[in-house]
Amino acid sequence: MISKEQEQQVTDYLILHRLPLDILLEVKDHMISQVLYIQINENLSFDEAFHKTQKLWESEFKMTKYSTFFNEKIPVIVKKIVKAKYNSILKKSLLLGLISFAVTILFIFLADNQHVYTTLFRIQNGLFVLFTFGVWAFNYKMWKYVKQDFKYRGRLFYSMYQQNTGLLVISMSLMAQVVSKEGVYPYLFFRTYDYSEIAYVLVTLILPYCIQVMVIFGLINFFEHKKILTRMQDFLSISAE
Repeated sequence: MISKEQEQQVTDYLILHRLPLDILLEVKDHMISQVLYIQINENLSFDEAFHKTQKLWESEFKMTKYSTFFNEKIPVIVKKIVKAKYNSILKKSLLLGLISFAVTILFIFLADNQHVYTTLFRIQNGLFVLFTFGVWAFNYKMWKYVKQDFKYRGRLFYSMYQQNTGLLVISMSLMAQVVSKEGVYPYLFFRTYDYSEIAYVLVTLILPYCIQVMVIFGLINFFEHKKILTRMQDFLSISAE
């Protein structure tokens, strides 16, 4: 076992490398385990084992770019973890978006006329706006934690997901624009065989799908961020004192 002072030494080392707090706590456990392993198996002091562990992890803390999600350089280990988790979320978002897309196609063939289809089209996309608004409203206590500039000790994001929670506001605004449209071109194409506006048909089908994927991606990020904050509630309470 290590003392609280030694554990804090590891924490301070990781804070220095600007890991998001959730990743920091995850990495800290692995690093402490490795320090203890080296300390026991090589009969070293904590400081010697910790120094050796730092050397082994040196390449993981080199700074790199991940411009898709981060404006500033981040450690290699953060990029690896973030990339793997975001890819998983994106796959889920694309799949759920495809389910919604299938519903859109189903509405085309269920609607009695284009006015009914427009109503169904607006209800479907409007639900994305209403649900997102509801999530924001019922989680008002979290608002400060989703601000991109709100950081632990002024240096670290609270979670890797904090970067993308603001995406909900953008995607909800875009979805509101979609709801304001009639969206009848796919209906006219499939039901009345009007092939004169192929470009509008594609835009009307693809654009809402892309925005729906954005909304879903943002929502998953939000809920993951909330889940992590809940897990870290005791830690955050202590650090706020």
